[in-house]
Amino acid sequence: MLGAGLGMHPGDDDYETARAEFLTEYEAALDRDTRLFDGVAGCLASLAQCGLSWGIVTNKATRFTGPVVAGLGLDRLTSVVISGDTTPHAKPHPAPLFEACRRLGVAPREAVYVGDDLRDIEAARAAGMPAIAAAYGYLGATPDLDAWGADAVIATPLDLLSLLAPL
Repeated sequence: MLGAGLGMHPGDDDYETARAEFLTEYEAALDRDTRLFDGVAGCLASLAQCGLSWGIVTNKATRFTGPVVAGLGLDRLTSVVISGDTTPHAKPHPAPLFEACRRLGVAPREAVYVGDDLRDIEAARAAGMPAIAAAYGYLGATPDLDAWGADAVIATPLDLLSLLAPL
């Protein structure tokens, strides 16, 4: 984030100081404007009604993930939370997805991964699980989602339900 926002990179003068200041401010503001995307609550309720377990796999560090997940009330609903520092590798490496599947007791091919970044789709592919690209979320500049090579693209969280119905 320092690279994108300030043009700073590891090894630059004052990088570590700026990084520490940024992370302190980031942590203080974690849940200030954090909300579920429209349709997520309904989608999660439907998954629960169907008896399907779901989890969160993020590259966000545990120190930030926990408060966000708890602040959104997802800690009481999700079966697993994997942060960027849970395994030795972050996405797009498949290790976080493998760890989520291990904790859920399912094979990767029996899971589905939904992501809003190319690295999510790459991680799912590397883990051997179906990949669904979310055309909502933190996409930034409009990417060419079709170029990501996902099995499907969903416009809203509720669109996931129709994809899972045949499964």
